[in-house]
Amino acid sequence: MSIWPVLNDAAMPERSAAVVEDIKTTRNTDFINNFWRVLANDPALLERTWGSLKEVMGPGEIDPLTKEMLYVAVSIVNGCEYCIRSHTAAARAKGISEKQLGELLAIVGMASETNRLATGLQVPVDAAFLPEASGNG
Repeated sequence: MSIWPVLNDAAMPERSAAVVEDIKTTRNTDFINNFWRVLANDPALLERTWGSLKEVMGPGEIDPLTKEMLYVAVSIVNGCEYCIRSHTAAARAKGISEKQLGELLAIVGMASETNRLATGLQVPVDAAFLPEASGNG
């Protein structure tokens, strides 16, 4: 059960309702998921979160499907079932195949394993991987 209520449209503060309308317009949908409906309890939090997400997930150098795949990967690492489910649905809507999804899950699992090995073993970072060595520092 949510800490804050899942607000229906009629129960939303006016300021939150305006943000929800922007979500609908931006996404070209009438569906507003529970994440936004819970955040609507705090209009400032809703505005801030939607503004940041809209900017980060909007047009840029990374294509929309890759952005969703990254979101799924980070959500898995952070253990957020809601975000795993919602962004997997978004990735499917953007064309991810089941084979791509399986490969993504394998990469997340492999990265988690090797990250823990490197951390546990305290493997020193190779000088070639440091910014000074690459000329990008």
